[in-house]
Amino acid sequence: MKTLTSAAAVRPGPWCPQPVRRACQIHQWNDLTFLHWRYDPDLVQRLLPDGLWVETFDGSAWVGLVPFRMQVTLPHAPTIPWLSHFPETNVRTYVTAPDGTSGVWFLSLDASRLAAVAMARATYHLPYFWSHMEVSRAGPVISYASQRRWPGPTGARCRAAIEIGAPYLPGEATDLEHWLTARWQLSSSTSDGLRHTRAEHPPWPLRHARVLHLDQDLITAAGLPAAAGPPLVHWSAGVEVRIGLPVRAGRL
Repeated sequence: MKTLTSAAAVRPGPWCPQPVRRACQIHQWNDLTFLHWRYDPDLVQRLLPDGLWVETFDGSAWVGLVPFRMQVTLPHAPTIPWLSHFPETNVRTYVTAPDGTSGVWFLSLDASRLAAVAMARATYHLPYFWSHMEVSRAGPVISYASQRRWPGPTGARCRAAIEIGAPYLPGEATDLEHWLTARWQLSSSTSDGLRHTRAEHPPWPLRHARVLHLDQDLITAAGLPAAAGPPLVHWSAGVEVRIGLPVRAGRL
């Protein structure tokens, strides 16, 4: 049986420990909400490929639902608004690889641009889905809506309204909040093994937030039981993210 990795082995902090020197993409992750729930680590571990171990904090695995606005550009190239700007929502957990590196494992990602979905599936081997999606804001309330189109099964949805609160003061964020939000690598699985991709961004400008409405089944569509209880909620205006190329595990 796999040994789970505790937070003690993964030092939380807001700063990226190793920069991405040659970015193949520059992202803007804007108007982003983090919604996190505790889960039984064994339930999450069974969804991971061989070679990855679920990380825990205070004895729990954590699963996140993260809706936001995405903007993608290539270095030294102009953006194409109709292609490069779109909403996205991901379902994620946190893992450790055999080389000891820590990162994000995406259980699913929904985006509203079919071309972006096809490219991410082919290039980064990520479980992207094409969905109808909207993000809107009225004063302190931001609303997200999505419904999955392709590939099947279709219909998985998310409807959320979040009230944005006060910004975090310097030093206010806890180790858990850094551990959930400050992540510098994503992992994916291919037919010939694991791939890791680095991501670099400045510290999140976090704000307090609360859920006004939430109706979603993206977590159950990803293979987990329904989330129990209220989530831990954070909101951020966003950060710029430098994305590296995916490389075979052990060659970072």
